[in-house]
Amino acid sequence: MTDIRHLRPAGKAIFKDRYTTKAKELLTEWNSGKTARYGMIGLPLSKPSISHSGAAFAPNTIREALQSYSNYSGEKQIELTDEIIDFGDLIMNPTDIIGNQQRIYEGLSDIFQTAAAENWLLLGGDHSVSYSAIKAFQETHTNVGIIQFDAHHDLRNTKDGGPTNGTPFRRLLDDQIVSGENIVQIGIRDFTNAKAYHDYAMEQGITIYTMEDVREQAISTIVRNEIDKLSNRVDAVYLSVDMDVLDQAFAPGCPAIGPGGMNSTTLLHAINKAAQYDIVKAMDIVEIDPTIDFRNMTSRVAAYVLLEYMKGKNSLI
Repeated sequence: MTDIRHLRPAGKAIFKDRYTTKAKELLTEWNSGKTARYGMIGLPLSKPSISHSGAAFAPNTIREALQSYSNYSGEKQIELTDEIIDFGDLIMNPTDIIGNQQRIYEGLSDIFQTAAAENWLLLGGDHSVSYSAIKAFQETHTNVGIIQFDAHHDLRNTKDGGPTNGTPFRRLLDDQIVSGENIVQIGIRDFTNAKAYHDYAMEQGITIYTMEDVREQAISTIVRNEIDKLSNRVDAVYLSVDMDVLDQAFAPGCPAIGPGGMNSTTLLHAINKAAQYDIVKAMDIVEIDPTIDFRNMTSRVAAYVLLEYMKGKNSLI
């Protein structure tokens, strides 16, 4: 296996409460033959971002944010005890934007083929990494459905600037890796997308839930209805969480912040409900720039998203 930098096992707090297990302590280093319920990989790429972005620094910031939480859910009265095998970060070339897309695809293909985990947790990076990640993930499944939490459609064409964080789902469609009817977009925001991209999404059969839809419908109902539909057509569902789906008040560390977005409670609830379905097998979290964040607010939400995913898997429908 190539292009993987292994991490040291998660450290423990200097002053450790003997009654408290920190969520970060669930991270364990991968060794050949090791298996677990969860596998984690960092995808530290942000050079393709349309706007200035330090999202390449996010994987380790999200890992560190897990230290802020315990492993105990008082709501469900359960402790999260499953190990998360941490494969570390794929090593990126500092200048080769196109080549890094291929490096992510090849590295993840190798990792997925180990079958080391039942669920994959991928830490971006900007949203361009989702193209390579989903391409690799699709190879281990006959047909993949995508639920995309995002303020943007990310359906730009590559002719106007190459593969960027605005193109991943257009590329997946153009390369026939997924079909439009198997993509669900939740949280699309007003005054954030061009009409041409909305029209293209409709032409491709993509299901769109705007922020108005999210405000007027229960997020659990949206998630349940769409996964039920996807379950009739696909073998696995991949969640792609662009943190700019959140209102700027909840995610100040996103390069593309803006008002009118989702609150963190709604996103966390959505991830928990989605993870309750066994067909949901992977999730990426993208578009966090720790260099512009405030008190790591955005990375802390991302870490909580990971925990809600794991909590959901302890309540499988």
